[in-house]
Amino acid sequence: MQSYGRSSLYEFLGDFVVYRNLAPVDARLPALADLAPRAGLPPNVIPRKSQPEYGAVMALLLQEAQALHAPGRPIERLFFVGDTRLNDGTAFAAIGRAGGWPGLGFIGADRPAPPQTEIVDQQGAALFVANRWTALADFDRYAAAQGLPIDERSAVVVDIDKTALGARGRNDHTIDEARVEAVRRTVGSLLGRSYDPERFQSAYDRLNQPEFHRFTADNQDYLAYICLVLGDGLFDLEPLVARVQRGEMASFEQFIADVDGRAAQLSAGLRPIHAQIFALVRQGDPTPFKAFRINEYQTTVAKMGCLDDDAPVERLLRDELVITQEVRAASLMWRERGALLFGLSDKPDEASTPSAEWAARGYQPIHRTETHIVGM
Repeated sequence: MQSYGRSSLYEFLGDFVVYRNLAPVDARLPALADLAPRAGLPPNVIPRKSQPEYGAVMALLLQEAQALHAPGRPIERLFFVGDTRLNDGTAFAAIGRAGGWPGLGFIGADRPAPPQTEIVDQQGAALFVANRWTALADFDRYAAAQGLPIDERSAVVVDIDKTALGARGRNDHTIDEARVEAVRRTVGSLLGRSYDPERFQSAYDRLNQPEFHRFTADNQDYLAYICLVLGDGLFDLEPLVARVQRGEMASFEQFIADVDGRAAQLSAGLRPIHAQIFALVRQGDPTPFKAFRINEYQTTVAKMGCLDDDAPVERLLRDELVITQEVRAASLMWRERGALLFGLSDKPDEASTPSAEWAARGYQPIHRTETHIVGM
């Protein structure tokens, strides 16, 4: 493993990037509101990565991007580079169906086992699953051998989180650490003197588990809000856990409605925060805890490019959020061949782009922020 200097994802993606709200960074691309009717999407709905409508929107965005990248040359093949078979594999299959494109997806991670690759089916789409990021070179050769060369007729969708940045199995812990620090910072600042770090960590660790996803919807905004309410003393952790396990507290929507009915018992400083979050939840906003996500942007960029260039690779991987060299090298190679590169992230826009205040201080969106590059 070695360092390859510094760069940003902009080097190979440009501004052909969307974050969770599916709002293209490149202003030449149409907004979601303009694409929604063509994608069969109701107004004011932002589909999630696992939904078919997400694939329809992304297929349209890829076509629009291709018209800018190579006018008059339609996309004929689709490729995807990601880190999770469920979310990324499902998104790849949906985009391919919507665009009518054959192709191949790569799902990678570094695992403590002998190198292995396999071809699996994901909802009718073929995935090349590997336990090494270095297998991207094998993926490229395999695609060509299957009559699917990655060239000027191809679109390559690159997942950002835990793929291009913070590679799963290698550097992904830094993404999680930034998010937990943002929750801690947000809850701590709102609770003030009543903030108990141990009580917060206990609640966060207990509820941030798959068995509670039915309750939290695996949504970090919801989990942060629940920890805030627990920290304020309106609920106690173990009785709440028992209610969830018995099915008496079936969803986050039920929880926040319960809190709203008892809002007068919240500390005075939390009542306006609760009112704001409750209103956004009722409007269907998937990222209603804006203060938390703004802090997440700040804690994430604080981990990017923060170490000296002569820092040991082991320390870069431990303490800094770094670019995955294997993904970068493959993407640059495919771009050189004429392929369209497009980045996507399921991280909320508020956690991925600077506020007006921070932008005025020179901060950039995550994909434009420089950091070190590490890989084989």
